Amino acid sequence: MLEIRYYLLFIKNMTSLEISSSASTRRRNCCYSPLVEDSAFEPSRKDMDEGEEKSKEVINVTTEKLPVDEVPQLVISPLCGAVSLFVGTTRNNFEGKKVISLEYEAYLPMAENEVKKICSDIRQKWPVKHIAVFHGLGLVPGSEASIISAVSSAHRAASLEAVSYATDTLKAKMPICQRKYTKSHHLGKET
Repeated sequence: MLEIRYYLLFIKNMTSLEISSSASTRRRNCCYSPLVEDSAFEPSRKDMDEGEEKSKEVINVTTEKLPVDEVPQLVISPLCGAVSLFVGTTRNNFEGKKVISLEYEAYLPMAENEVKKICSDIRQKWPVKHIAVFHGLGLVPGSEASIISAVSSAHRAASLEAVSYATDTLKAKMPICQRKYTKSHHLGKET
């Protein structure tokens, strides 16, 4: 247990550039780092506070371009061993026609309330820590993200199931109108 705690402290103190370096280097550094002995290890107040970290939900329904690289960072926690992420992008075709963009419309308070309900459902079904749900509004060009769901949990099964549930339920229940556009016209509305 102390070795794991030391490893988490080691990773937490690394910069994001160091963390993104090769996994073999990271593991090698960890494996050859000195171990902390029972008598020498006194958890700091900061370490104890991390054990009391509050769960959070980050909900953003926006006309801005979705920050794909930033969303996973919003749900990372030292208490969790898993972060699951889904990024839905605009596909370039629909029923044999070339799609150049999607357009989303929503009544914002209603859409945000539905996302809050979905987050509440997730918390009742799975032991998750943090949840982030982003959905684009307005025109979303081809290959650009229109939805991002991210969930953190202690173990992968809960976060994988929760992010899948969030994505499926958003698609089914969120009050958003979607239009598909080709070069010549739009292909109609989906609600």
